[in-house]
Amino acid sequence: MMSAKKISGTAVYALAFGLFLGLCIWKFGNPVILDSKIPTPVSASDFLNDPWPTRWANWIFLPLAGLGAVLVFQGQSAPSRRPNGERAGARGFEFHNRWLWLLPLLWFGWQLFSATKTLDASLTAPTLWQFFGCVACFFLGRHVLGSDRMLRWLLIGVLAAFVFCLVRAVDQRIFEFPQNRQNLLAGEKAGWTNYPPEMIQDLKRENVIITTNGVAVANPAILAKFAKGRVNGTLVYPNALAGAILLLFPVSLVFAFHSAKTLRPFLRASVIGLTLFLGIAGFFWTGSKLGWLIALAVGGVCLFRLPWPARLKWAALMIVLLVGLGIFAVRFHNYFAAGATSAGARFDYWRAAAQTAMGHPLLGTGPGTFQRPYAQLKSPASEMARLTHNDYLEQFSDSGIPGGIFYAAWIVLALVIIGRRVWKSGSPLTFAIFIGLLGWFVQGLGEFSLYVPALAWTAFALLGCSLGRLGVGSEY
Repeated sequence: MMSAKKISGTAVYALAFGLFLGLCIWKFGNPVILDSKIPTPVSASDFLNDPWPTRWANWIFLPLAGLGAVLVFQGQSAPSRRPNGERAGARGFEFHNRWLWLLPLLWFGWQLFSATKTLDASLTAPTLWQFFGCVACFFLGRHVLGSDRMLRWLLIGVLAAFVFCLVRAVDQRIFEFPQNRQNLLAGEKAGWTNYPPEMIQDLKRENVIITTNGVAVANPAILAKFAKGRVNGTLVYPNALAGAILLLFPVSLVFAFHSAKTLRPFLRASVIGLTLFLGIAGFFWTGSKLGWLIALAVGGVCLFRLPWPARLKWAALMIVLLVGLGIFAVRFHNYFAAGATSAGARFDYWRAAAQTAMGHPLLGTGPGTFQRPYAQLKSPASEMARLTHNDYLEQFSDSGIPGGIFYAAWIVLALVIIGRRVWKSGSPLTFAIFIGLLGWFVQGLGEFSLYVPALAWTAFALLGCSLGRLGVGSEY
């Protein structure tokens, strides 16, 4: 049995790791291939308000990963128990465990192999760091943080940062974006005489102010962004925030309902109501079309876990789909009327990625290098893209067919195992984590969240924790 000191040390580690993931949500919400584009903060205001270069996350993470490895070797890892009633028996459990060890290692090993033939080492280097973080978070979650107690410590930092991100998103919609748009229009009308010279230089450097026919004007694209009001919180863009909500909102709801049990009715209703408002409003204001459809599908999955008669479940599903798709049609009517340009662009990205994978079937073009072949293969009408907007297809394009197979097999196997074991007997927390992971990994079919530390490292840590908690009794 572990001593109280050892247990306390592991709890402190879980808390520290959760705070680190929270820091990632706050400051490392950009894709790693954009690291060179992120200016280094120089003032206290920059450190507080601006994103940090993603390479900084690597140097913070390395000591944590090393300490986690020490805890594993010292025997302080989470217990690995076979679930009660495991129908596949000991051999089946060991088979699954073996592949859940091998697949992530094979995937990352193939990334290193692919990197030897990369088209652009400056893009591949940060991508390899990112993928190392994904694999390390997975194993740390599985072997150090995969118990109820450690998971609760971990989630303190993660959910605190998530709430901050949602508050920031709501503030953007209600206050920040309208005020910024009004200020830019007023500045343009006044010839920018109402702005300090140093601020004007900063705005020009950031392309918020551009010069047209010799006249400094507000960038129309920035004005359009503020007018649309699509929020992103602390992450790179609105769809990334939608991914964070898909991943963490179910867990947040479970914690809100659980933590409010001992409160007075008014306070309990306030905590739950605030959680619902932040999550739903933030998600709605992202304007994420794929996210909306995934949320409907995930909601349908949740309905079938309820102890209702089958007919009632199907009736509820039909109602949810009709209402959800109706709101979807009204909400995005203008988008589809304008030709669904972003959806069309994604098909062009995917076509180019498939073509690249066929042209480089063994090693691809190198991790993180999709933009290099795409510049040659893109349709003339499509905008340039740095990432495929499909995490799975990008693996085939960047690291060849073996890399794509290893990654897809790892994710599918992990989700199937977790889903099978939590469907009927999992606790609300366990099921909420599974639903969040399911939604996030499905969103990977249309986004690039695998390349964002804030999202990917959190998701893989929770994936590892979920596997670590299989067969471990939950306290709520």
